[in-house]
Amino acid sequence: MIWAIGDLQGCYDSFRRLLEKIDFDPQRDTLWLAGDLVNRGPKSREALEYLYPIRESLRIVLGNHDIALLAAWWGIKRSNPTLDPIFEDERHELWLEWLRRQPFVQVDLNLGYVMAHAGIPPEFGLGSSLHYNRILMRKLQSERAPEWLAAMMGKNEDHFDPLGDDTQHERYMLAGFTRMRYCYPDGRLDFDQKGPPTDKVRKKGLMPWFECPVRKRVDEKILFGHWSTLGYFENDEVCCLDSGCLWKGKLTARRLDMKEGEIVQVECPGGIEPE
Repeated sequence: MIWAIGDLQGCYDSFRRLLEKIDFDPQRDTLWLAGDLVNRGPKSREALEYLYPIRESLRIVLGNHDIALLAAWWGIKRSNPTLDPIFEDERHELWLEWLRRQPFVQVDLNLGYVMAHAGIPPEFGLGSSLHYNRILMRKLQSERAPEWLAAMMGKNEDHFDPLGDDTQHERYMLAGFTRMRYCYPDGRLDFDQKGPPTDKVRKKGLMPWFECPVRKRVDEKILFGHWSTLGYFENDEVCCLDSGCLWKGKLTARRLDMKEGEIVQVECPGGIEPE
């Protein structure tokens, strides 16, 4: 069986309950994880401790909180009480070296799915997205990765400027893959609005990125997380897997290897109060 699961963010106990509910066996099954494995939740260390030994059974994409963990490791930003236990574990370098080698985009043409933590930026189709995924992966795995990531975190680019330099292009793609929710009709991204797509938000000219009228066509269904206030959402083109486990919502698994994807969820009472 092949299952896709939304943002964990250190909610390890809920994750294990969900795995029991879907009868996950790493010797037999595969998990697609939509990023944000760590941060804010109570057991980020335990999540990595569990995932690393079964890494051959996983297909992961990096989320913004995973990038924040790497940034803390390299001294670009401060750690916090939910990440500190990771750095206190003698195995943390092994885990983080593995994490920095994960992609921003996963695709399986036979299954008909592509996955990125926040989605596929509306200005790009699948081919261009995979091209920039390879570039970002190469930069994150290089010896100069700390310097590169520090430059990436300095600013979010809301559009792709064909006349821009490599830094501008990479900032746009990194932000698109890991942080976008809304865009304007011309495809420009907005990084300020985090709530659900209400009428009030739409009156500001904003819309979910996947509703953008100029969005490039992607034939595969796009799996993404990152948007807890949207919650589990699915149409013919996209599927949001983030159902707000961290915020006392649910953790969702969607089966990928069957025509009518089965949905399994667990309640997450151990989360924190919504912001």
